[in-house]
Amino acid sequence: MINLKKIEPLNKHFLEQIGFSWHTDADNSAYIADEIVEVGRNEAEAYYNAANELYDMFANAAQYIIDNNLFHEVGIPFNLIDLIKNSWENDVHWHLYGRFDLAGGLDGKDIKLIEFNADTPTAVFETAIVQWAMLKFNKMDESSQFNDLYASLVENFKRLVVLDGDTADFSKYYEGWKILFSSVAGSIEDENTVKLLQSAASEAGFATDFAYVDEVDFSDENGIFKGDENFEYWFKLVPWEDIAVQEGELALILRNIVQNQKAIVLNPAYTLLFQSKGILKILWDLYPNHSLLLQASNEPIAGKKCVKKPIFGREGANVSIIEANGEISAQNDGIYETNRAVYQEFYDFNKDAKGDNYQAGVFFAYEGCALGFRKGGEIINNTSKFVGHYIK
Repeated sequence: MINLKKIEPLNKHFLEQIGFSWHTDADNSAYIADEIVEVGRNEAEAYYNAANELYDMFANAAQYIIDNNLFHEVGIPFNLIDLIKNSWENDVHWHLYGRFDLAGGLDGKDIKLIEFNADTPTAVFETAIVQWAMLKFNKMDESSQFNDLYASLVENFKRLVVLDGDTADFSKYYEGWKILFSSVAGSIEDENTVKLLQSAASEAGFATDFAYVDEVDFSDENGIFKGDENFEYWFKLVPWEDIAVQEGELALILRNIVQNQKAIVLNPAYTLLFQSKGILKILWDLYPNHSLLLQASNEPIAGKKCVKKPIFGREGANVSIIEANGEISAQNDGIYETNRAVYQEFYDFNKDAKGDNYQAGVFFAYEGCALGFRKGGEIINNTSKFVGHYIK
């Protein structure tokens, strides 16, 4: 059982002042919990090490998929394959950040990979800003967290230029390149998350601007524009699979833009390989019985309780739990029911005294850099609460 510390919650006025307006769920309950998880230093170190090891494994699995032309097995739309290959082969397409969802890690329970949100991960604002403010507001030591997300993002923006070099050399190589940040109009959460990332890029030294996706112009031959201004980088908080399926013409244009070296898109197209839950089966094939992995298959796992989830899906939609005898014991509705599915061995989350489940989210930006938790039922979904942590 995990240990929790009750805190004075951040009030709505304060949260809105810092740009965090999605603080209340549809049932009028607070999205941010009024308690924080106690994490030992060794446990924080284990989360950090797990993220770093898992990232290397994902990179090897992606190379295996490309080398063996297994794009169909992980559900990659055909109109993104060339773009994925192009972005993978050229180091300038730098992976900015992602978030590993992990079970376990507390109270002696082994850490296990649930999935990797590598393309458009959420909870950036909550992890980087809100949980840090929780400690400060409660007069606790705000440095007593595994939470370097914002600083790591600043450093990783510099690596867009220096790559694996020394980030202190950024100004030597930076040639005035600009980054355009975009979200879909109508989502204040997406917009303010993107603007937080824009702030990190500006702090790194880039010239930046913001535009909604429908305000951006794309040209195969000339690149990406806002009005008459050309941008060398475009950050989009729009899933690659949505671009492929819903905006096929844009997918083709972006392929040509990247191929013509007119712009770089963040996160790169190859992060869709990581994002696909189909890669869980590839990982198990490459690293059978690895201590950080759960068995995964394209079919129900005979004799084992497992979780069925769409290879592309979000917030627990269309996820179901299947008992060893084949009975469905829990399931969520959603919009992904026609998607191909992967089956992953069931593994209990850490729980509190009330029986609520805690899923760890470990952000990765060049290395593991921050920890936060989601609290919910057996299937973590969009009604789950964000819970901060402190290191004791």
